Amino acid sequence: MVIVEHTPEVLQHRILHAIRQAGGWLPFDRFMAIALYEPGLGYYANASRKFGRMPQSGSDFVTAPELSPLFGRALAAQVAEALRHTATCEVWEFGAGSGALAAQLLQALERAESLPARYTIVELSAELQQRQRAAVARWADRVQWVTGLPAQLRGVVLGNEVLDAMPVHLLARLQGQWHERGVAWSHEAQRPVFADRPTTLAPPIAIEGTHDYCTELHVQAEAFMRTVADRLQAGLALFIDYGFPESEYYHPQRHMGTLVCHRAHQTDSDPLVDIGLKDITAHVNFTGIALAAQDAGLPTVGYASQARFLMNCGLVEWMAEADLRGRADALKLITEHEMGELFKVIALSPTADWTPLGFLHGDRTHTL
Repeated sequence: MVIVEHTPEVLQHRILHAIRQAGGWLPFDRFMAIALYEPGLGYYANASRKFGRMPQSGSDFVTAPELSPLFGRALAAQVAEALRHTATCEVWEFGAGSGALAAQLLQALERAESLPARYTIVELSAELQQRQRAAVARWADRVQWVTGLPAQLRGVVLGNEVLDAMPVHLLARLQGQWHERGVAWSHEAQRPVFADRPTTLAPPIAIEGTHDYCTELHVQAEAFMRTVADRLQAGLALFIDYGFPESEYYHPQRHMGTLVCHRAHQTDSDPLVDIGLKDITAHVNFTGIALAAQDAGLPTVGYASQARFLMNCGLVEWMAEADLRGRADALKLITEHEMGELFKVIALSPTADWTPLGFLHGDRTHTL
């Protein structure tokens, strides 16, 4: 893949072309895919910084591995246990971002004498692949990159903040009628605008009330889970992201949905401006994720808050060994008002007769 200099005008022209090709109305999931993943131009395919602790670095948001190396160390405890329990020897990471998590995991697994025979990163962005190669250069003999999945998987599958970046369908209930919210082109404003069409699509559960209501359907994320379920023959799949079970996701009071954009460590709710210059995400409906996997033969073996998962994996003990700054950073991973409660961890395995380490206490699978 060739990295080209990013210009918003070029990407906007691509979107205009896609709208015309679609007959004047583009489903939002297709718009989101172009905005995020168009080769060389989309947000995750261009050369912007993206990951970092502060906006002064030119970054747009921080993820847990950039916040504290203890995140990867705690996750490594779960990975090591899963490799042993399932008698597998490979790790697959989807969307490895800056490569920080891969480096933390490999370092911690090496220290525990549990290095996998192979660590495979599934990454579509050539620019991010370059950053990842630099981050894990020490383990270059064990790490490989692919852009797709093999017919069969054996090992531990990981995804940190991957599901939230998968394109979503937008729905809007207007005067009691469900519409699909897509994107059209305003010739007057010379920019993309939202446009609604009546639809037979609806949320998976009825939403109380008659008030106007906006929300998302995670068709692509659920299809992805079915693919993982179909191909994971042995091992454990772990996904960490912000989101809720279905009853909370489609709560009557969540009438504005969860779609949000990130740029320079600030958020906004308009994905149709500054296209390609900012992230576009939606919170995860973990019930939909679990059901999609279960229906394809991959049952859930654990679901917990990030705080509970990390504490079960030993985070608090390692925090005691850290300096003041290290403890303060790690605390953000588990405090309720930071990442501890909003972020959840879901674990799925073809072998459903065990409870992984991270879910021994505080499991919430019953809430899905």
